[in-house]
Amino acid sequence: MAEQQIRFDDGAAYERMMGAWSRLAGDVFIDWLMPRPGLRWIDIGCGTGAFSELLVERCAPAEVQGIDPSEAQLAFARTRPAARLAQFREGNAMALPFPEDRFDAAIMALVIFFVPDPAKGVAEMARVVGPGGTVATYAWDMLGGGFPGEPMRAEMRTMGLTLLNPPSPGASTIEALRELWTGAALETVETREITVTRTFADFDEFWAINLMAPNVGPTIAALAPGDVERLKAGVRARLPADGGGRITYAGRANAVKGRVPK
Repeated sequence: MAEQQIRFDDGAAYERMMGAWSRLAGDVFIDWLMPRPGLRWIDIGCGTGAFSELLVERCAPAEVQGIDPSEAQLAFARTRPAARLAQFREGNAMALPFPEDRFDAAIMALVIFFVPDPAKGVAEMARVVGPGGTVATYAWDMLGGGFPGEPMRAEMRTMGLTLLNPPSPGASTIEALRELWTGAALETVETREITVTRTFADFDEFWAINLMAPNVGPTIAALAPGDVERLKAGVRARLPADGGGRITYAGRANAVKGRVPK
């Protein structure tokens, strides 16, 4: 039997669900990288192009190449203003379609836990970056409860529901990221946590947006109505609202950066 995979085949839905989170964490990540202008970037697992757009807006790049396995997400990315500079193509993180030393910086934004062989993915990042260039990633702390959808996932686990997980959730810990980067012979390796908050107008907005996750929505749709209401009540209890009914909570990502030896 073929192994099931989490697939994101609706670019607009993914953007509504994760785009805001990606930009919030991406801004902090770019501030941490402090890149100089005029670099050639590759954004691996670019998805809907949210981080590629940040690169175009904030980093004055000479070039941005976005790579992703989902043509549906790439189609959405090509509609962004960033597409005036960024180019988006289908590709595999473990076999990048570029020669050695092609870029000045390689980035994975919220992706490394989806790579079946993270070490191979990091090796590919290092391969396509020239000497002295930057290799970096940030990823939700899946095992430490940092994923933005964790309130819903935690309540689903409490109810005994099984969710499909990405293939490499352990790759997003600080320790694993440091080992991956040093194992790829990258230098001046540094790590940090990135914590960001997002506010939803009310619980209904939070619920609707999180149902867009391809490993959540179908599972909930298969439940009996009474179980759905029990799940909603449990999730609501984890997310107290303010006086105006708004819900604010945090997501936490781990980040790592290093340089290709000169």
